[in-house]
Amino acid sequence: MPPRFPAHRALALAVARQYTTAAPGGGIISSILHGSPEAKKEGDVTTAQHSKAVGRNKYIHELQTHHVIPSKVDEYKKAAADYYTALASDPSNHVKLTGSWETIIGRQDSFFHILEYDGFAGYDATTAHLQNSELRANFNSRILPLLRHRTNELSQEFAFFPSATPHATGGVFERRRYALKPGTLLEWENLWRQGIEARRKFITPAGAYFSQVGELHKVTHLWQHPSLEQRKTTREKAWTVDGWAETVSQTVKLCDSMEASIMEPLPYSPLK
Repeated sequence: MPPRFPAHRALALAVARQYTTAAPGGGIISSILHGSPEAKKEGDVTTAQHSKAVGRNKYIHELQTHHVIPSKVDEYKKAAADYYTALASDPSNHVKLTGSWETIIGRQDSFFHILEYDGFAGYDATTAHLQNSELRANFNSRILPLLRHRTNELSQEFAFFPSATPHATGGVFERRRYALKPGTLLEWENLWRQGIEARRKFITPAGAYFSQVGELHKVTHLWQHPSLEQRKTTREKAWTVDGWAETVSQTVKLCDSMEASIMEPLPYSPLK
């Protein structure tokens, strides 16, 4: 008797075969890194258009988390504002600040920053440029002494879930963090690509990233809500849309752990 596979495994294998045969020169790895052909078609963005219009397939995002000494939070906020505004406002640094937030529900006294580089080459160039700069010296002298712990990772965006453009609409941000089982990223992309439409009926995603350097198999989703009460209402409405329950039931099987944090944007954050 042939072995039996769960339905979502069979779907993933079918999608993998489709990508391998229908995407010459690309294959599964290209589908993961740049979004599946279906995701590009649904978003009306081909590979060429993607590069010319928004370049989502070439940007690298650095996700930084700073855990601050509780008694030093106010001092950190001032130092971080000076550092990140100076970093992003100088064109010679070749880096953009996507956003900066403070966690208010979750891991307390922690701050989250997203920086955007022009690919890995851009990250290398920026790192080399800043290595012996006055800005780096200020970071080392003003920010490092205030930290208990810090982490970073280099990630890419999912093609079907691009970052929001800078805006100031208020409310809170939800950062959802998923630790995927190794080898399940393709399944995750396929299931979310279908299920995201249920959420888009009620809320616009702020961004989604998958790690490439640092802690691997990590996915980060960002959502912006007018309030926690509105978050509750939005999530309840999503369950009334066909396909959302299936997306949740299948994607949860791909995770080793999940975490949700509520954050407030800092005054200088482009996303707020």
